[in-house]
Amino acid sequence: MVASAATAAFFPVASPPPESGGKTSGKLGGGPASVDARGIRSKSAASGGLQVKANAQAPPKVNGSKVGVLEGYKIENETSSPPPRTFINQLPDWSMLLAAITTIFLAAEKQWMMLDWKPKRPDMLVDPFGLGRIVQDGMVFRQNFSIRSYEIGADQTASIETLMNHLQETALNHVKSAGLLGDGFGSTPEMSKKNLIWVVTKMQVLVDRYPTWGDVVQVDTWVDSSGKNGMRRDWLVRDCKTGDILTRASSLWVMMNKKTRRLAKIPDEVRVEIEQYFVDSPPVVDEDGRKLPKLDDSKAEYIRTGLTPRWSDLDVNQHVNNVKYIGWILESAPPPIVESHELAGMTLEYRKECNRDSVLQSLTTVLENGIGRLTDSGFIECQHLLRFEDGGEIVKGRTMWRPKFTKRIGGVGQLPAEST
Repeated sequence: MVASAATAAFFPVASPPPESGGKTSGKLGGGPASVDARGIRSKSAASGGLQVKANAQAPPKVNGSKVGVLEGYKIENETSSPPPRTFINQLPDWSMLLAAITTIFLAAEKQWMMLDWKPKRPDMLVDPFGLGRIVQDGMVFRQNFSIRSYEIGADQTASIETLMNHLQETALNHVKSAGLLGDGFGSTPEMSKKNLIWVVTKMQVLVDRYPTWGDVVQVDTWVDSSGKNGMRRDWLVRDCKTGDILTRASSLWVMMNKKTRRLAKIPDEVRVEIEQYFVDSPPVVDEDGRKLPKLDDSKAEYIRTGLTPRWSDLDVNQHVNNVKYIGWILESAPPPIVESHELAGMTLEYRKECNRDSVLQSLTTVLENGIGRLTDSGFIECQHLLRFEDGGEIVKGRTMWRPKFTKRIGGVGQLPAEST
């Protein structure tokens, strides 16, 4: 029945031919039931029949005989009858057929594109650029990042600022995924009630290899306690394709009152919120306990002055993002070192924050293997200081540089062991 209906849509069924013969009923091609001698049409019970106009005048006579009635009826019937059946007018309506075929193909294409038919490769991930997920029994947060073309520098590799932004992003998304994100920038609900925020006091980073454009990196992060009023956060950055560890980082955080800008102890209410996420694991980077010596104008070999924060350098807590400090520190790095070496590691100690109206200075001195020995294959260490123009210290740091294309670093860090 469906097939018959579909066929009828494209192959119209012709109406039956008109009956022949000189019947007194006057039925011609489904016309009216009868026509009287005066040419007046009478109603018929059948629907769709051919109707003949009534003629109110008496038919004319020729030599005493009525003429013109049947002849007039035939003329009108001939003008209203469908054309004779031929091969051409029996063909389907091609425009309707083409529209139906197009609709079917579009629907099929849509369904086909929704199918997961593409072959899987080892470097293809289910959700490579999402907001990440919790792994390791809910203790470790994992997120993937693709290295964009605007995140690479002159060496065709990602910059250190790009890697640090990835670390910061995963830290915030970890708090969000755990359901602990209040109305502050990484603050828990109890922290938001008490106007508390997290601030970093120390950061250690070791880079074994920098990713390049198009690489996808996997960042794992977790937290642990640090003393009575601190928290440690660690990161491991891997190449998604090879699994090789690219970067290891460890940081120390304390709480600060958002209004008074003074350090604060961790309230018991906040401790209850966060301690369930602490991972009892050693840091992925061995702590560099060496004291950073004082650096001033008399010891600094390179000084960059007149550095000022821009509005875009401020975060939602109205202080300069800690990643921006790294860029300012490297502003005074010796150009010959930057051109021939790459940053392999750094230790930063944050002392004060700066605001939008601050004017800063960046100081650097080379500690080992001075610039005159850059052709040697050894590592170079530099000491840095970022300070206010009046001399107040903001960040003290030590950087380690290796010749470019050298890929070796210390021991490899490990993820915290899964609980059984």
